[in-house]
Amino acid sequence: MKYKLPSIILIACFSPALLLGQHETYTVKKAPFSSDKYDEFAPVYYKNGIVFTTNRNPNLINYSNSQNKGLYKIDFVDTTQAVSWEKAKLFSKELTSKYNDGPVTFTGGNDTIFYSRNLDVSTTLHDVSAPRNKLGIFWSVREGSVWTKPREFRADNEWYNITSPCISPDGKRLYFASDKEGGLGGSDIYYSQWKDGYWNDPVNLGPVINSSGNESYPFINHSGELFFSSDGRQGLGGKDIYFSRMTESGWSTPVPLDPPINSKFDDFGIITDSVMSSGYFSSSREKSIDIFQFKTNYQQVFYAATQKQNQYCFSFIDTGIITIDTARLAFEWDFGDGGRAPGLSANHCFPGSGNYAVSLNVKDKATGKNFFTKLSYAVAIRDFEQPFISSIDASYIGDSIDFDSRKSYLPGSKILSYTWNFGDGTRAQGEKARHAFDKEGEYIINLGLSVRSQVTGLIEKTGTSKKVRILADRQTLSNYLVENRPAEPPVGDVRQSGNARVNVISSAEADLAKDALFFVEVYSSDISIGADNSILKKIPSNYRVDEIYDNISKTYSYVVDRQMNLMAAYPAYREMVALGFEKAKIRAAALTDPAEKELLNIKRIFGIVTDAYFDNLNRLTSSGYLMLDQVVKVMSKYPDKKFSISIHTDNTGSHEEKLALSKAQALIVYNYLINKGIEKQRLESAGYGDTRPIADPATREGRALNRRIDISVIIK
Repeated sequence: MKYKLPSIILIACFSPALLLGQHETYTVKKAPFSSDKYDEFAPVYYKNGIVFTTNRNPNLINYSNSQNKGLYKIDFVDTTQAVSWEKAKLFSKELTSKYNDGPVTFTGGNDTIFYSRNLDVSTTLHDVSAPRNKLGIFWSVREGSVWTKPREFRADNEWYNITSPCISPDGKRLYFASDKEGGLGGSDIYYSQWKDGYWNDPVNLGPVINSSGNESYPFINHSGELFFSSDGRQGLGGKDIYFSRMTESGWSTPVPLDPPINSKFDDFGIITDSVMSSGYFSSSREKSIDIFQFKTNYQQVFYAATQKQNQYCFSFIDTGIITIDTARLAFEWDFGDGGRAPGLSANHCFPGSGNYAVSLNVKDKATGKNFFTKLSYAVAIRDFEQPFISSIDASYIGDSIDFDSRKSYLPGSKILSYTWNFGDGTRAQGEKARHAFDKEGEYIINLGLSVRSQVTGLIEKTGTSKKVRILADRQTLSNYLVENRPAEPPVGDVRQSGNARVNVISSAEADLAKDALFFVEVYSSDISIGADNSILKKIPSNYRVDEIYDNISKTYSYVVDRQMNLMAAYPAYREMVALGFEKAKIRAAALTDPAEKELLNIKRIFGIVTDAYFDNLNRLTSSGYLMLDQVVKVMSKYPDKKFSISIHTDNTGSHEEKLALSKAQALIVYNYLINKGIEKQRLESAGYGDTRPIADPATREGRALNRRIDISVIIK
């Protein structure tokens, strides 16, 4: 009588009237080639049918079955025809021994078989239960219609059993169960890797898979997912079938298959198709061990990680040594989606996933133009790669909630099936679902997907979950929503976000750390137009135009000024804009020429203010001699380089006096360098008086900065 209840359940599962309303994950029925009297178990797919292990030979004594039903043999049944128990037949005479044969596994082409049998099949029949006659794995190759003489697996050992083999789809890894010493329980699952022409030593799958009980009957599908049986976990009773898969951190925690595949009896030895829509397994739920067929009604959600919330709101923060005159200039973020915000720090919400060109600009208040780009990012916002449940977060009893999976983001994969589990015992299928709850509470909604990789073709299962709160009625819901009003969108540093990637395109701060100058660019072109082109004729004679080729942008830039700090370049920029160069801008560029780098280092050490280099009688000071001697060393080190000498003054006194003073000082420097052995043709000198200030001439500090010397490499 104890077997009657499972029979009734199986009959009910196949009732058409109940099928539409039932919510079981799987439908199960006994395979027609299973008997009521004998044991059939461990099915595997083979060509157009099923190979399985059975003890239906009543004339032999079973080594492990107290009911003496017979020794285990390997049978085959063609499942493409009308199938019955009588249709099954012995799989192969060549592989049949006097003792126990099976279970088996086949390589992908069905041309090689690995199967379990007793190690010693040459002794008399009563030795089948001898302590040293353990189970091992043997293998054979099919040649035409005949299987070759079996060969022994190298890990077989007379001191312990190795059985229930399963070969991986690629034929490179053989899984099996063994009670060998050093395991975690009675029987553990191991694998051996095929490498360099032989099978490596067995490797235990570890404590995530193996327990203090018995694990056996591994099955690996084409996606590398593992099914196995275990009696060492808190299951429904006896052996239960579990599912796991390999991740970057190892095997996932095993999940039991839903009833009615698992039951209070022993359930083991499962095989499935590639999407687990159907398959076979073994169970002792009736009078004998039998093979059952199953059909999946709703894809079981094995792993449903808590749904991650895509973030589109971020904080942008910049600090550094570059300062600006806030009376004339202002920092402004441009987020590349039409949004802008002032300051060095700002928060911004993007409309969604996408690629955005973000920059921190210095804006000229007088003209409204961007004077300088301090920082530029390429920001790639991507939704988390996950199944995604779109729905409201709270409702009330009886109100229908729409659930939608169309925002699932799984690039490179095609979704094959959708399964919804609403946490109240009901389920649904499809891209969208609608459901009403009939009780208050917090429900965990699971969405399970079967997806096929468009690269490998492999099919795997994935899932996600979110919580939905159900209240008693509409008014209670209204009160709940008021009390739990959503906060403003979370804002985090864009550089630390989980679904945003930031690539720094340019950073003036980084350039300055690598020896950079600020260039005043008046024009750029994809082709060289020459520094004397008519486009540039409006530039006053007190500016020298240099042509610079940028290897990164592959463009030619025409610059009229080079300064050590940003604000020093501002006056020249304003003058160029006033002359009609609408696209004039400042850019920071790291120096690549070694002579320029060394000159920049001299300027940093000695300074550029001429007060330190000339006395009241317009003679070189000791500091002037020291600085110029360092310049001579650089010029001598790079004999192929030409150099310019520029002297500038403040605006005190007449313009003519200042111009004459600057020319005189430039000549003093020029003559000193020549007297030190530098060829005349390598030098250019000029005095510009007060025509090119870099600081406010109305202040004492500004006038001091305007009195300066600049020795630089002439760019060819």
